[in-house]
Amino acid sequence: MSLKIRLARGGSKHRPYYRIVVADSRFARDGRFIEKIGAYNPLLPKDDEKRLVLDLEKAAEWLKKGAQPTDRVGRFLGAAGLMKWEHGNNPESAVPGEKAKARVAERAEREEARRLAAEEAKNAPPAEEEAASEEAAAE
Repeated sequence: MSLKIRLARGGSKHRPYYRIVVADSRFARDGRFIEKIGAYNPLLPKDDEKRLVLDLEKAAEWLKKGAQPTDRVGRFLGAAGLMKWEHGNNPESAVPGEKAKARVAERAEREEARRLAAEEAKNAPPAEEEAASEEAAAE
C-alpha cells in the first residue's frame, strides 16, 4: 500500500478549499482517506495564518512511515522545515509536440519561398524593358 500525503478538494465552484490528507494512492482524490492532517485555503491572503493549517507532528509521523507527499504538499512541508523540497525537473515538458514542429517547418518553408520570390523579382529585369526588348526582337 503506497501512502500519499495530498490535497483533497472541497468547496464549491471557483471557491476551492483543500484538506491535507493521508490516503492510499489508489483512492480517489476526494474520496476515502486515512487521516486528515491539515487544511489549505488558497482564497485567503498569503500572509494569513489560516491559509495553511498543518499538524506538523502528524505529518512527521506519516513521513517516517513512508508516506510520499505530492508536489504541492511537499512544498508546504519544505516551508515548515519537515523535509527538503526541490523543484521538479522535467526538461522534456518544454519540447514542442509533433504538430507544433510541423507548423514551424511549414512556416519556415513559406518564409523561404517568399524570400526567394522577392529575390527573383528584385533580380529580374523590369517589365517595361522586357516588353520593349520583345518588340525589338519581333521586328
